[in-house]
Amino acid sequence: MTLEKPVQRGTGRRARALAMLAVAGLVITACSSGGGGSSGDTSTVTVTYQQFGGSHVQEQFLTGVKAEFEKANPGVTINLQPITASENDYYTKLQLQMRTPKTSPDVVYEDTFLINSDIEAGYLRPLDDQLNSWPEWNQFTSTAKGAARALDGKTYGVPDGTDTRAIWFNKEIFAKAGLPADWQPKTWDDLLTTARTIKAKVPGVIPFNIYAGKGLGEATSMQGFEMLLYGTGSTLYDNNAKKWVIGSKGFTDSLQFLKTVYDEKLGPTPQQVLDPNWNNNVSQQLTPKGQVAISVDGSWVSHNWLPGDANPWPQWNTVMGNAAMPTQEGQAPGKVSMSGGWTWAIPKNAGNPDKAWEFIKLISDRQHQLKWDIDNVQIPVRPDVSGDPTYTAANPTNEFFSSLVPITTYRPAYALYPRVSNEIQVATESVITGTADVATAAKTFDDQVRSIAGDAVMTAAGS
Repeated sequence: MTLEKPVQRGTGRRARALAMLAVAGLVITACSSGGGGSSGDTSTVTVTYQQFGGSHVQEQFLTGVKAEFEKANPGVTINLQPITASENDYYTKLQLQMRTPKTSPDVVYEDTFLINSDIEAGYLRPLDDQLNSWPEWNQFTSTAKGAARALDGKTYGVPDGTDTRAIWFNKEIFAKAGLPADWQPKTWDDLLTTARTIKAKVPGVIPFNIYAGKGLGEATSMQGFEMLLYGTGSTLYDNNAKKWVIGSKGFTDSLQFLKTVYDEKLGPTPQQVLDPNWNNNVSQQLTPKGQVAISVDGSWVSHNWLPGDANPWPQWNTVMGNAAMPTQEGQAPGKVSMSGGWTWAIPKNAGNPDKAWEFIKLISDRQHQLKWDIDNVQIPVRPDVSGDPTYTAANPTNEFFSSLVPITTYRPAYALYPRVSNEIQVATESVITGTADVATAAKTFDDQVRSIAGDAVMTAAGS
C-alpha cells in the first residue's frame, strides 16, 4: 500500500546491456498492450488497471461504469486498457506508461503500497483541490484517506476498499484427517502440527500453502512473510524513530518457519511457489479441486468462485472454512492480519485530468463502491457502505474478514518500501530453495536495507 522497481543485481557490461534491453522490451510491451494515453485528446479518458489472472470482475464492473459515464457525458469515450501481467510486471509497466504524456493514461489503478514511491518519482498529481470541493470525501474513513496521503501531506488517490488476510482451510480434507471443522490455531506450532497431520493422513494434497520467493512479488511479502513477522511482535518500520528495522529475532524466526514448512515438504515445492502465477493457480484451480488443505491468503479470494468469475464453485461456502492467523506463541492479541488496498489516481502526465476526476468521482460514490465491494469481496472504506445490510449479506465471509480490521497492520507505505519488500522476497527465496541458511539470508537482508535506507535504519531492541 510503493514505487520504484528494484534494480537487478549484476556486474559488468553484459549485465548492464541485458538490463537495458529488458527495460526497452518492457517499454515496447507497455506501449503496445495498455499504453497509448489520451495525449491531450479531451474526448477520451484512458483508464488503466490490472487484469488479475482469469478474473473478470473488475472488467465487468468498469464496463458498466464506462457505459454510465459516456451516457452522462456525450462525446466523451472511456478507453479501458487492462494490463494482463503478474503483480510485479503490472507495477513496472504502469510506471513506464506514466513517464511521458505520449503513453500516460488519464486514470490509473494504484496499489497503495506503491503510491508514495510513485509520488516521489513525480508520476502522480495531488487531488486536494478536487477533494476539498467533493462532499463525499467526508464519507471515507480517516485510515483510508491516510493510505493515499504522501509525506508532503497531500492526497494523491481515492481508495476503493481495503482487505485483510487470514487462513482458508478445506473442511472436507480436515474431516479426512480427523481435524475439527471449527479449527482455530493458537500458535505457529499448531499450524505445523496440523500440516503434519494432513501430510500423514491425506496424501496427495498440499497441507499448507504460504507464499515465498521473488516470483509472487508483494503476495510473498504481505500474504506470506509479514503475516509471520508481525505475529512475532517485530516490525519492518519504527514509526516513532522513522527508521527501518533490521536485526530482529522476529525476522529470523519468520524465515525459520518458512524453512521448516519447505524442508518438511508441508507446502508446495519451491518450483511451484516460484511461478509468478502460483497465487492464481492456488485460488482458481487447486483449491476448488480439493488439492490445498490450508492457505494463508486474502479476504478477496472467494470472488474467484462466484458466478461469472474465474472458476465458479457453488459449494465453496460449505467446503471452505476460515481461521485467523495466530501470533507466534499465542501472545496478545492472539491473531494477526495485514491490510492493503488500491486507489484511483491521476498521473501527472494525464492528457485529460478534468474528465479523469469526474470519472473517479462516479466510480467512488456510494452506489458504485457498494457494488464494487460486493462484487470483488472488498472491505469498504466508506461507513455508509460497510453498514449497508446488502453488503453484509452479500458474502458469508464478509463479517469474518471485517472483524479483523481492529487488529490489522498496514504496511509502511513509504517510498522505500517496494525495495525493502523486494529484499524480503529475495530472503525467502534463498531460504526455501536452500541457497542460503537463515542466518545468511537475514544478514543479507540487513545489509541491503542499510544500503537502501542509509541512516534511516535501526537495529531491533534486544538484538
